Amino acid sequence: MRTMRVMFFSGVLIGAAFFALAPAARADEAAAKTNYQTFCAKCHGDTGKGNGSGAAALATKPRDFTDCARMAKESDDMLFNVIKNGGKANGFSGDMQAWNTAFEDAEIKDLVAYIRTFCKK
Repeated sequence: MRTMRVMFFSGVLIGAAFFALAPAARADEAAAKTNYQTFCAKCHGDTGKGNGSGAAALATKPRDFTDCARMAKESDDMLFNVIKNGGKANGFSGDMQAWNTAFEDAEIKDLVAYIRTFCKK
């Protein structure tokens, strides 16, 4: 009987932990969307096509995140590094500025995950 109670309460604790963490994951996704719209959409566009209002003024067209074939070739680590350190530091256009002082690493990882949602197969 004692074993069953321990198993029951263990299950309750695990379930409670799962539900406690789930809203945080949704909050990170919402924060990433807000960060994208605030800092990235000007160049990359609201839908990630690289056609934002500031794109025309750039020497190099911003990355089209809806291009699934190209995005499939890009690792999350590469996208993270470009966002964090800028395009020039990663062999791309210097038009892509570094965001290492604007975002924490976790926020950049969330941005990478959000950018991946633009590719709809």
